[in-house]
Amino acid sequence: MLLMREAWAENEVRPLAAPVEIKAGETGSIRVLRGQLLRITAMGEGAVASLFGFSLSDPAVWLSVHHTRVFSNSYLLGSGMRLVNNRRRPVMVLGKDSVKRHDLLLPGSTTAWLAERGYQGDGCIESVSAELARLGMNVPKLPDPINLFMHVRLTREGDILPETNRTQPGDSITCRVVADTLFVVSACCTGIEGNDRPAPLRISVAENLSAFDEE
Repeated sequence: MLLMREAWAENEVRPLAAPVEIKAGETGSIRVLRGQLLRITAMGEGAVASLFGFSLSDPAVWLSVHHTRVFSNSYLLGSGMRLVNNRRRPVMVLGKDSVKRHDLLLPGSTTAWLAERGYQGDGCIESVSAELARLGMNVPKLPDPINLFMHVRLTREGDILPETNRTQPGDSITCRVVADTLFVVSACCTGIEGNDRPAPLRISVAENLSAFDEE
């Protein structure tokens, strides 16, 4: 369920970030204000979106996959689930989700780790760090990402089993953001079997769901 907008007038004009196209193997970012909707769309088969978020008012406050797991008591990301920051405060709420397969366990890839496994290109960590540097945002720590669209399974024995990614072009998630946030999204190679073919992504912002249909 998406949270209702509140605390501003319906006719108030607020900045709305332009959509951002992210090429396979690269990283992009977008600013989203409280109450706005964030949509992340797969533009290619097998896409994975490694998602990071930082408070616009305090970069020491970030979207935390660890706190989200504890807060929700779940390893699975489901509709209506609140994604929280490292202060255990909500950042956004998951609404529409056409994939319903996401990873809340695995860290972002590094260039060195990918090279050891025979992959080329920048790792997620280096690419996201470069994007933050480009924006002039200094963060005290780069947390682990939320790996949207990544297909993995957790067994009862505790094994994490990668599965073949079945994400198709046009698949997406939509979240209601509840705190002013800079979101950084990486389309870099994950190095995770079955989820290791980078594909382009699109990130966009709207005040209501119908506005996405007008894009």
